[in-house]
Amino acid sequence: MSYFNVESVKYEGAGSNNPLAFKYYNKDQVVAGKPMKEHLRFAMSYWHTLAAEGADPFGVGTYERPWNKLDGIELAKEKAKAGFELMQILGIDYYCFHDVDVVAEGANLQETLNNLDEMADYLENLQKETGIKLLWTTSNMFSHPRFVHGAATSCNADVFAFCAAKVKKMLEIAKRLGAENYVFWGGREGYETLLNTNMELELDNLARFLKMAVDYAQEIGFTGQFLIEPKPKEPTKHQYDFDTATVLSFLRKYNLDGYFKMNIEANHATLAGHTFQHELHTCRINKVLGSIDANQGDMMLGWDTDQFPTNIYDSTLAMYEVLKNGGIAPGGLNFDAKVRRGSFQLDDLIYSYIAGMDNFAKGLLVADKLLQDGVFENFIDTRYRSFTEGIGKDIVEGKVGFNELAEYALKNDEIINESGRQELLETILNNYIYNA
Repeated sequence: MSYFNVESVKYEGAGSNNPLAFKYYNKDQVVAGKPMKEHLRFAMSYWHTLAAEGADPFGVGTYERPWNKLDGIELAKEKAKAGFELMQILGIDYYCFHDVDVVAEGANLQETLNNLDEMADYLENLQKETGIKLLWTTSNMFSHPRFVHGAATSCNADVFAFCAAKVKKMLEIAKRLGAENYVFWGGREGYETLLNTNMELELDNLARFLKMAVDYAQEIGFTGQFLIEPKPKEPTKHQYDFDTATVLSFLRKYNLDGYFKMNIEANHATLAGHTFQHELHTCRINKVLGSIDANQGDMMLGWDTDQFPTNIYDSTLAMYEVLKNGGIAPGGLNFDAKVRRGSFQLDDLIYSYIAGMDNFAKGLLVADKLLQDGVFENFIDTRYRSFTEGIGKDIVEGKVGFNELAEYALKNDEIINESGRQELLETILNNYIYNA
């Protein structure tokens, strides 16, 4: 059965008026030495694309999905078929999922694990038939009421053990399906009030859990990259994985920094009070940029709206960081985005993915031109030139201390600063976006 009445979405160029065509995403176009598709490594999010129903806190789901009339394993398999059909139409090479995205939980843990094995068989066959690969997988440890007090940071040791069983199974499936990454998103890893929280124990237990995952991956021979996805504020008031800097501090304290990189989501960055570029930049300079969840939030709203990314300013600066990072592989750009509640028809999925894919393709083209021309790099080099000569060079090379610096300052106390030219640089960035 075919769910979509579209054969495939082709590249037609910026002059095309066809809503079912790419205007900028030309997958085989060589940019900075490799095809566009290798820079971007687009992935479909299983949860928002196939499992979501369009519900919000004030209303039930609105999405019209033909497979929703089914249930059980039959429902799970039809959703998978629809997802792989959509990826083939769009030319997307990767997908991502949580365990409960692909099949609902069973009556008990053993039945749940059995259902996952059956769906792994089915997904493995679909991957072989289509050539589509698994970018990353993970385990949902936040939706069910059992996680009310957390997952690996729960006050209940039985919950900790339950989570271990879930992650154990998903690591086995990750290896079997050839997942290139495995993500930990601590949706419930945090607290609401310190009046009932042993924060020290919770953080210690989270570190223990992650170390167990590393050990088990090595035991079974899973060689995929481990990722942690920072997320502030929601659903927990105080998240232990608030932002990249917080996660880095945690990993370094527990000597786990050699095993994990970051999966950065745009909407999470802004919820933490940062720009998307800030989080990617922080990862890059700390050599932990692993993968990206591509979406955007509504700046008028204070929560994670997970909209398809259409902001060319953000995508340009994101791809600027990716190019400077030398690429994103084995990570990719996963569209952790959902259509709006009012965009309930099935073909809205295609339009939304086209919008996101074109946006990042255009961003890649602009970022490449900026780097070729050295626009910002040359300005930054000039701005910090005082640290490449004289006393600045001595500071960088560790040749001076307070005594020498104080003596220097007494002889050179007429300080002259230069303008940072922020508005000029922003205008230059805009011109590159308009013309690239």
